[in-house]
Amino acid sequence: MPTHQLVATEMNSTNWDYNQPWYHGTPLMLATIYTGSTVTQDRNLARIFSHKPTLVSLSDDGTIKHNGAMPGFLYRIDEVILPNDVYPHPNSSMEWGMEWLTNRELRVRLIDHTRVVDSERLTENEVVELMKKRAHH
Repeated sequence: MPTHQLVATEMNSTNWDYNQPWYHGTPLMLATIYTGSTVTQDRNLARIFSHKPTLVSLSDDGTIKHNGAMPGFLYRIDEVILPNDVYPHPNSSMEWGMEWLTNRELRVRLIDHTRVVDSERLTENEVVELMKKRAHH
């Protein structure tokens, strides 16, 4: 079962449902996130980001694998997000709408401590293959 749902029907943010929960994952203890921080409405993706990966792989079936190794923290944005507060990450390699950047500081509320799940870790061979694909793009 896919781990995320996209609400936008076109590749623009006018149809986006900003009322859905927003998340931020990091290995740092925080009370706020800074302008320019990455947020997502995909809780599982934010959990993955909490491990500070340098590579993240999303398969067509929704499986997410990564090379992060740090335990971390999963936060929920603790205030109302309006369309001017966030914008789609312009350099994301993920499907449109998965990663957003913030236009202002936002309060966050800790909702979970995260641990790396071994089955989600990229193998050395998977990392090599991803790096080859990246080099060809």
